[in-house]
Amino acid sequence: MSEKMENPLENSDKDRVSLKSNDQSPGKGAVKETLVRLQSFRRSIREAAKKSPLSSGGKGEKVTPKKDTDDDDEPKLKPPPSPSLSAGSPVTSPIKSLGGLFQKKDEEDGGTTSPKGSGLSRSLTAPRIGESLINRGNSIYRSLRLGSKRDKNKACRPGLENIFPESSLEEKKEEKVEEEEVCEEIEETYSLPELPHTPLSVMQISNLIEMEVLEEAYLNLLALRQEFQQEQESCSEDSPMELAKKEKDLNLLYRAMMEKICTIVRDSNSLPSRNKGLLVYVARIIQEEERRAEKPGGLPDSWMDAWREAVCEGVQVKVKGVHLEQKEQNTSWLSVHLGLLGKAIVEDLENVRKQLRWSYPPSFKVFSTYVKSYHRVVREHLKKLEVQVTELKDLYALLDWIIHRYKSERIMGSPSLQPDMTDESTDLQLEDDFLKQLMEKYCSRVREDMKFSLGRLIELENEDFWSHRNSPKKEDNFLVCHINMDIWTRVKGSVDLSKNIDAQLAQRVISSCLKELKQFPKRFETEFKNHCGALKPQPLWTEYHITYINSFTALQGHMEDYQLECPQETEEFRKEVKWLIVRLSQNLEDQYKEDVTPFLRRMMTRKWLTNEEDFKNLHNRTELLSQHCAVMRPPYAQEFASRLHYHVVKEYIGQLMKNNYSCKNRKHEKAATKIRAQWDELKDLFEEMNSSHEWLHHVGDDLSNIIIQKNKADIKDHLQPLVEHYPDFSKKHLVAVLYFRGLTRGREYQLILRRLSELKKKQGNDVCDRNHVLFSGMQVAVNTDCFSNLPFSCLNFLLPNN
Repeated sequence: MSEKMENPLENSDKDRVSLKSNDQSPGKGAVKETLVRLQSFRRSIREAAKKSPLSSGGKGEKVTPKKDTDDDDEPKLKPPPSPSLSAGSPVTSPIKSLGGLFQKKDEEDGGTTSPKGSGLSRSLTAPRIGESLINRGNSIYRSLRLGSKRDKNKACRPGLENIFPESSLEEKKEEKVEEEEVCEEIEETYSLPELPHTPLSVMQISNLIEMEVLEEAYLNLLALRQEFQQEQESCSEDSPMELAKKEKDLNLLYRAMMEKICTIVRDSNSLPSRNKGLLVYVARIIQEEERRAEKPGGLPDSWMDAWREAVCEGVQVKVKGVHLEQKEQNTSWLSVHLGLLGKAIVEDLENVRKQLRWSYPPSFKVFSTYVKSYHRVVREHLKKLEVQVTELKDLYALLDWIIHRYKSERIMGSPSLQPDMTDESTDLQLEDDFLKQLMEKYCSRVREDMKFSLGRLIELENEDFWSHRNSPKKEDNFLVCHINMDIWTRVKGSVDLSKNIDAQLAQRVISSCLKELKQFPKRFETEFKNHCGALKPQPLWTEYHITYINSFTALQGHMEDYQLECPQETEEFRKEVKWLIVRLSQNLEDQYKEDVTPFLRRMMTRKWLTNEEDFKNLHNRTELLSQHCAVMRPPYAQEFASRLHYHVVKEYIGQLMKNNYSCKNRKHEKAATKIRAQWDELKDLFEEMNSSHEWLHHVGDDLSNIIIQKNKADIKDHLQPLVEHYPDFSKKHLVAVLYFRGLTRGREYQLILRRLSELKKKQGNDVCDRNHVLFSGMQVAVNTDCFSNLPFSCLNFLLPNN
């Protein structure tokens, strides 16, 4: 069916004829009633027409002969396709609203329309009314009602119900059909109608673009472009200025069209019901311009790229619209914002999936474009947020959202977006440097917080114990403080949180914590000396030392859990803790040695033989130390006790080597008995302290057996156990023991020394256990008796009968 161009007056006459025909039809009462209801609607259209020299109706319509309606009960009115939408007019079905701008390909093939025989009807008068107006009103009413169901703001519904109070079952069925048709895909192919023979003026086309009458505006723009191309081909040298002017006008109109299209696309996800129908025209215009890209008169820019950028701008508007509080007003500002952002992303993509994508042909890949735009926009948004994030909890929230939540079922993996997401990446595609810098920032903050926490622990220790001289508490019979548990809990909490984000991040967090902990032992020792140095040598001073030996021993054990993840950092921390424990133990050891040295120096003297006071003091001080070792954790308690055991034995026996006293007049028996008794007491004490130096227990008994012998000749028979137990026992040591026994010369004296030489020679070159060295480190006083060290053969001449 062909259609010829009509002038405005002819269009007006046809409108009048159409109205008269309707009045004479059997259903004219219903039509009149509908016209009354649409009175306000017509006024609004006329007001729009007054502002523009163009008509918002009738453009692109095909003129068809009026059918005879005498045989029908009611006129069969088929509404023409809506050419465009005004600012608040949604459409019902994108496919039905294509109208005269882009015919469906199958209709063209079916011969229902003829591109060459169809023209564009334009009217500069008021909008036509009649059949098209009535049916268009009904169509718009239905689309508005459909849109209002989806619109959260339902303020417009009461007004529509007042205009159309009656709704039949047929209308409801029609709405349902139209709602289902929304989910039908726009066909990829289309047929462009014949362009107007004479395009509208530049101003008129510009006004049409501004009013979003895209159908008529674009056809006239193409007609204007066609004129330009024809004039360019037949251009003479006399009219270059006119051609340049027309090219400039075309460029301005195309720019205006592109800007308007970008605005519509940008707002489409914010105002879906308003722009849903316009998007159909937008898509076809973009397709047509992409097809004509190489022809003169158009824009050099890609319309598809501009469309993608407009989509991205719309996504930016959505993201910027998500509520963001100031961190000074809400400590959870970032977590709240990220939660709202995720919700907004899902809601917007659901809207794209259910509504917007059905206004585009499949080649636009609308849903995929929006997903990629969100990846891009959210990435830039997070970069801006990262600058504001300084607290550890906020850094954690940001990392967790990027790595886990964004791709989880809460956002991109949402079940409501499936299965459209099957071919899309759900990961937030950040630059590697950004995520790396964010993790470094997180680890740095962990270390800063750890340093602050360690300083605070020292302050609390001073407030709770040092400044008030409070005694530490006992748990499981050990002196303890909560420093080790506080530090371990802090480190473990940081590591466990980071493990929830990323295993690599957890390893870096462990490294950061251990590096800061490495500085803590020396820092703690300095503060401890400053606050508790004046306590020395009170028992409280000792208790504090044992408490911190226990605490740092436990802390070292806790940090061993991270040996596999950070072996180097763990080893460095272990060394620092070990040296702190050694220094604390050394302080206790030095204090004990200082206390017992006066008592040990008076052993093996005349006063010692007759007085028990010095040994009792030694015993009491050692017994107190034993009580302290009982509240010290292993293994340092045993090591500490073993070192002191060795010191006491060495100093006690060492007094025999100093030639301070020689037992005469059978006092050696009393001295030997006393040595054995005192030795048993000391042995019992160090056994209670769990000393590992059991090999020291023999020396007291071995020496007592030598000293107690009444017959000098029997001494040489008791040398073998001493030599076997202590291979470093030498001749000079035996000489000192014999001196204490009261034996300094004579035949028996020489025989005893010879026996020792035989035993040592028989022992041979057996390697002496370096851990069982006792006598080699003792000082031996030099005997000034000139005859004491002469060989036995030299003294034979002094014997009787020689």
